[in-house]
Amino acid sequence: MLAIFIDLQLRFTKVTQSHSPNTTTPLANIQACISADITAVNQVIQHALHSEVTLVNQVAEYIISSGGKRLRPMLVLLSAGLFGKIKPEHHQLAAVVEFIHTATLLHDDVVDESSKRRGQNTANALFGNAASVLVGDFVYSRAFQMMVAVQNMRVMEVLSNATNVIAEGEVLQLLNLHNADITDEAYLQVIHYKTAKLFEASTRLGAIMSNATPADEEALSQYGMHIGTAFQLIDDVLDLSGDTQVIGKNIGDDLSEGKPTLPLLYAMRNGTADETAMIKHAIEQGGLEDLPTVLSAVERSGALQHVRQVAAKEAELACAVIAHFADSNYKQALIALAEFAVKRSF
Repeated sequence: MLAIFIDLQLRFTKVTQSHSPNTTTPLANIQACISADITAVNQVIQHALHSEVTLVNQVAEYIISSGGKRLRPMLVLLSAGLFGKIKPEHHQLAAVVEFIHTATLLHDDVVDESSKRRGQNTANALFGNAASVLVGDFVYSRAFQMMVAVQNMRVMEVLSNATNVIAEGEVLQLLNLHNADITDEAYLQVIHYKTAKLFEASTRLGAIMSNATPADEEALSQYGMHIGTAFQLIDDVLDLSGDTQVIGKNIGDDLSEGKPTLPLLYAMRNGTADETAMIKHAIEQGGLEDLPTVLSAVERSGALQHVRQVAAKEAELACAVIAHFADSNYKQALIALAEFAVKRSF
């Protein structure tokens, strides 16, 4: 048992040392007006992750330190900034949404049998499925402990609802696996539940803890929903066209799992009969045997451009719902984040 512990500790140390922050990324420029607050959130995260159980510490810190974008905490902070002072309660809730996101990643990778995320081994590949699921439960429950400490029933309502909807989205995605006949609307419902809901909750929380009006709270929740949708749509595009070294996972991962993403659905509708049959077969069977021909068919159909346009529309809608806010560095950062959502390569 001691040998296993030492081996895990060595591998954890190598990974965390290889993920120092890159201050030259587009996201770093967007974060400029909240850099001190991001530092405060990271301190909350590190403190809250502590457990007397060593393996809990290792798995939780491994996934938290593995190079995520911290988008959801950013949205809490930037939304709060629109109303003036960013308070310690905002830092606490920014950490909470990151913990909820982290827990879903730990569980997702087990369900999807994923081995790579952000260019590194997934926690389940390194520590095993049982440890990943159980530590995911720990991170979830720690998030709820932290949100209770804020002592705001509206916060509890928003986050408990969000986590329930996310779980429903996970089940919907599972039901849609290998189903090449779903509609665009059915797929977008999965996106709204599984991904966009936590973005929406993040921006809403920033408004709630700043005592925003109901109209402003709703505007920011709509911003979060639209930008979360845009991010997932671009993830779909990058899964079929990205650079493996940049996106940190293998091309075609979604296809290998039998996920019918929006580019694939579009390509089936707009390709030749042979291409449609081939993509349908690839979705229904899973695996990557047909990946090169699927990628060619997707490219010829114009699917990637189409989905980018859909994502760009979502980004436009996100910016439109916050247009009435007074100009500030925080508002400009939210607009820049919408642009980044569509133009990013990772």
